[in-house]
Amino acid sequence: MARERLTSYLLLLAQEHLEFRLPEIKSLLSLCGGHFSSQQQIHINSPFCVLNIPSEEMARGLMKRTVCAKSIFELWGQGKSAEELYASLKNYPLEKMVPYLQSNSTYKICIHTFNKTLTQEEKIKRINDLEFLPFEGKVNLKKPEHIFWILEDYGVDPNNIPEEPLGSYFGRWIADGQRELIESYSIKKRHFIGNTSMDACLSFIMANHGRVKANDVVFDPFVGTGGLLISSAHFGAYVCGTDIDYNTVHGLGKASRKNQKWRGPDENIKANLRQYGLEKYYLDALVSDASKPIWRKGMLFDAIITDPPYGIREATRRTGSQKETVKATERGTENHISISLNYHLSDIFFDLLNFAAEYLMMGGRLVYWLPIYKPEYTEKIIPWHPCLKLISNCEQMLSSHTSRRLITMEKVKEFEQLQRKQNDKTSYSFLSSPNSSLGNNTEKEEWKMSLPWRR
Repeated sequence: MARERLTSYLLLLAQEHLEFRLPEIKSLLSLCGGHFSSQQQIHINSPFCVLNIPSEEMARGLMKRTVCAKSIFELWGQGKSAEELYASLKNYPLEKMVPYLQSNSTYKICIHTFNKTLTQEEKIKRINDLEFLPFEGKVNLKKPEHIFWILEDYGVDPNNIPEEPLGSYFGRWIADGQRELIESYSIKKRHFIGNTSMDACLSFIMANHGRVKANDVVFDPFVGTGGLLISSAHFGAYVCGTDIDYNTVHGLGKASRKNQKWRGPDENIKANLRQYGLEKYYLDALVSDASKPIWRKGMLFDAIITDPPYGIREATRRTGSQKETVKATERGTENHISISLNYHLSDIFFDLLNFAAEYLMMGGRLVYWLPIYKPEYTEKIIPWHPCLKLISNCEQMLSSHTSRRLITMEKVKEFEQLQRKQNDKTSYSFLSSPNSSLGNNTEKEEWKMSLPWRR
């Protein structure tokens, strides 16, 4: 079988949520039918990433989804100095250049520098130095057919900017990413929000990590105000969720907004999707206990994307009976009375992974947030399940000693009922037990007060 021919593309990444960027790109490439293959070692803080992609169509497909990348360019040349860049350009196949340099076409050349500002004279000089390229078309600065970019990297230290760039690139602009979604879906403009509504950028990152696509069915077992449903619905997935809080699901009770006492008639999950023209993708939101799944056997989801409650701004609760509040020695015959019980974090994550293993499609993904106390963090505390494979683990820093991690897992084996064992939950004792090794009581309260968990 002939080897697939790859073209080099330069990705310009946003300098936000740095750890989330490459996992998002890898997930989206696999969604488009490709795979991640880097030509060089990528520094986590660098905004530049060189990808090998089979087609321009795949590159455009990637940019139709990503919120972590600004633009992508067909890479014609690169080097650590101007001389290396020009030599690289001279070696680029002429037949690949000619279609975009025709006499009946228009073009313009732009310059982007990272961590340094060039004068207008310096910009003009860099453009003039490219006169050896066989441009035959006319310059059109307003509506050119083709746009070419010179991009220069001056490192990440604003206090130590080198005279010459650490790397220079030249390429043809292909497409921009979806950064505008962050503003258009901002929770500041949303009708229905809660104390823990998820930031729009992170919501779209979660949907991309979950490889959500058109006609998927996406489920959130801790749906809250439905912020995570919106990003999945934007990509054409049908969405549904459950939550134990009746008032939140039905949009009742006190409002979360300042200077507003009660929620209005347009403050509910369905109205949120209607606000963005996504109501047709809304299946339903049900009042239900995540510890007791209501779904019949054989019901499968393409992705489960959620932000479990951690007991900081929203209580962790489950339903139970009065019998569960005492240590019974015999099975009684009393009537069942439903009451609210504590739902420890160890139980939340055990139930979540077990649910995902049973109700995810093969190859479907589970994406969720995990709270971390940094001084005691090791990779061993990441929950695991024999049916689920860990895909990525990205940290969002919250303070000097706290963070949360976005965990992405993929179903790789068919579900088999596993017997719950106490040692399956011991790795989370420091998060749920009052007698844990989290630290002294002052540290624990300080930790709780400092975690701005959002859902």
